[in-house]
Amino acid sequence: MTFKIITLGCKLNSCESAAIEKSFLADGYTKVEKDDARANVYVINSCAVTGMAVTKARHALSRCRRENPNAVVALCGCYPQSYPDEAGLKFGADIVIGNADKSKLPRLVREFMKTRHKSVKIAPLSREYDLESAVPDMDRTRAFLKIEDGCDRFCSYCIIPTARGRVRSLPVEVIREQAAQCVDDGHHEIVLTGINLGCYGADLGLTLADAAKSAASSGVERLRLSSLEPEMMTDDGIARLAEVKALCPHFHLSLQSGSDGVLERMNRKYDTAQFRHVADKLRETFPGCSITTDMIVGFPGETDEEFAESLEFAREIGFAKIHVFPYSLRPGTVAAEMEQVHPSVRSERVEILTKAARDLECEFLQSQIGTEHTVLVERPQSKDYSHGFTESYIPVRIYGIELPRHTLADVKITEIGDGYCRGIVI
Repeated sequence: MTFKIITLGCKLNSCESAAIEKSFLADGYTKVEKDDARANVYVINSCAVTGMAVTKARHALSRCRRENPNAVVALCGCYPQSYPDEAGLKFGADIVIGNADKSKLPRLVREFMKTRHKSVKIAPLSREYDLESAVPDMDRTRAFLKIEDGCDRFCSYCIIPTARGRVRSLPVEVIREQAAQCVDDGHHEIVLTGINLGCYGADLGLTLADAAKSAASSGVERLRLSSLEPEMMTDDGIARLAEVKALCPHFHLSLQSGSDGVLERMNRKYDTAQFRHVADKLRETFPGCSITTDMIVGFPGETDEEFAESLEFAREIGFAKIHVFPYSLRPGTVAAEMEQVHPSVRSERVEILTKAARDLECEFLQSQIGTEHTVLVERPQSKDYSHGFTESYIPVRIYGIELPRHTLADVKITEIGDGYCRGIVI
């Protein structure tokens, strides 16, 4: 029996897909390595954060059915957890479960093969961290380690608290063990990830700095943090993170909007003044660090003046990179009931902010010319150059020399290209 896992959405899903893979392998299944090869069992590990994510899940199902009409198809993850009726009744999967019990998929597949009866079992989420739900995702050059799940923030546009439940954290001793596994597997960089990473330890009486120190004790050369909420980055927390020598000077602070009025309607827990303070404190504590962000355009009620405020604030902070998203209405959220911005206005604003984001990225990359960094070389993408990222997450192409994946190379930045820097090995 062969299986294939299709992972959609965030890096947490990647870690959970790694756990699903482990459970199938332990049950005697064989993983299909080639993307275009047929499998007996397909697992779609879904996302629900945007309408497009749900559409991708539907397209994935159609693709699986075309590849092997007789295969067993299982749908799991945030989509069925958030919209159980829609996923169970309207989605043509044979097995439908949410974010609980993913490790039980091999057993559910066997039961379906015996009965051929569709199974929809979407269990409530526990308040305890499920140790079987995720293992380190070590299929990439950087290993991803899920240390936190759930969110207690309830932003007005977001379905994640419904999809993921409340905050729960991986014990520090398990973090240490899993980080050591990554190092033993040959990884030079570990990324700590979570639904609301800055809330790590709220249920254990710990902080994100405790998790970072535990992971760093594995001896890994580089430790990176994934997305962070600004209000969780206190001065004391930043100071404690600075004690972790392996910590990469790259911070992805989710802004979402640079307008205080929009932030209030979003039910975000900070304003622009607090965000500015955090950015300044990070740059003071980690000189030369890069700060990246996410921004939502066209949130309900966003006026021309509020969009202009948001655009100007982004320029003021000087982000190294901005991921721009048009607002996506999610049924079941508070924002879904608000007055919506016309799609054409959203599209126009996305175009304007995306251009500003490109300009800011170019300015940041230009400022790096002449600086020296250590680049972690990733999987080869071209025969002409080696590609990788610096500690501060600057994409670098190194021409004229072939460097194996996982190489740490000292590099001097010489010029910039379109969204990347060129460098030479020192």
